[in-house]
Amino acid sequence: MHAPVPPVASVETRQSWAVAAVALCIMCIVFGSPWITSVALTEIAAEVAGTRSVPALAVALAWLGSGIGGILMGRVAQRFGMRPTVVFGAAMVGTGLAISSIGPPGPLWVGHALFIGLLGIGAINAPMYVYISHWFDRRRGSALALISSGSYLAGALWPPVFERAMTSFGWRTTMLAYGSLLVAVVVPLSLTFLKAPPQIVPGASPSDGIVAPPDIRFRIALPNNIIFLMMCIGGVLCCIPMAMPQQHLVAFCGDLGISRATGALALSVLLGTAFLSRQIWGVISDRLGGLKTILISSAAQAVALAAFLFTQTEAGLFFVAGAFGLGFSALIPAYALGVRDLFPASEAYWRVPTVLFCTAFGMAFGGWLAGFLYDLYGSYAPAFAAGVAINVVHFVLIGVLVFRQSLRSDRT
Repeated sequence: MHAPVPPVASVETRQSWAVAAVALCIMCIVFGSPWITSVALTEIAAEVAGTRSVPALAVALAWLGSGIGGILMGRVAQRFGMRPTVVFGAAMVGTGLAISSIGPPGPLWVGHALFIGLLGIGAINAPMYVYISHWFDRRRGSALALISSGSYLAGALWPPVFERAMTSFGWRTTMLAYGSLLVAVVVPLSLTFLKAPPQIVPGASPSDGIVAPPDIRFRIALPNNIIFLMMCIGGVLCCIPMAMPQQHLVAFCGDLGISRATGALALSVLLGTAFLSRQIWGVISDRLGGLKTILISSAAQAVALAAFLFTQTEAGLFFVAGAFGLGFSALIPAYALGVRDLFPASEAYWRVPTVLFCTAFGMAFGGWLAGFLYDLYGSYAPAFAAGVAINVVHFVLIGVLVFRQSLRSDRT
């Protein structure tokens, strides 16, 4: 007779969720910084002959820089820990906002690309995914969904605040004030709460070990490098259409004759819905795994984005904005979870930031592309149509991986 199998220990504790809650707060504050430029897009563009692609490019560079920085700073965080990495990142975001306040185009681009993106958000976003994933083993998908919601909570919370501040004090003063607030809050939170994650508990499930293999339930009968390349390409494709309404919704409202205040409120509805629905997606991803969650969310995003092509009224805009937030909100945390599902945990420190770089590149390119197509055609309709087409390609690509995964599951 075999000896009874001892109960599987877990690294999850109440402290795990406390750390995740602090990480959510930090992400919410840090990701507020690029939204200043999105809300002030038309005012900043007015300083460069009305060219909206100039401020749109600044936000795009922030996303792109954060993706590159995530790969570099992931190694720094692994060596020195999260506390000094996040403190450094917060200081760089504050510096970037100060530089950006000098004005477009040069200082705005440098402040967003180098300081806010590469050295700032790059030091916080991707390393935080890896850091939090080591605090959880049973509800990792829910935890990743929670912290990744920080960017959408920022979008729901800050645009109306920024709109009021800009009306009273201007966008430059708003940047300076927010940069000071960010440093004053994030630095003490990091020093107080971001302790080293727990060591692996003896007897824990193999999927939680630092050198453990990936979960057998999610394996795909393809070489690892091919799977990872397809996920990286998918990360780009899913986020190009995702960025378009987020970065241009306030300006799109203005084109429809809707006030900037209402546009900022619509953006809050979009991102507030994304924040709430992401928690539900997290529970779903714990059951289905990362890839299947990506596929379902991709389909929902495509349908909602197509609806923007037919939206002309204020009520319709609010409805479509909420539907879009519901649709796309699962994608980025599901990509991080998919990496943890499919590859060894020992490779998470570079695979997760690399995939998140691809999503950041997609966000950057999508935001810039929408501005470029608007300048070219004088309308956002071509941008949204291009976004839908790209979304369909993404759905097909991930569908291939899910199909291969299902074949492997049937055979085992």
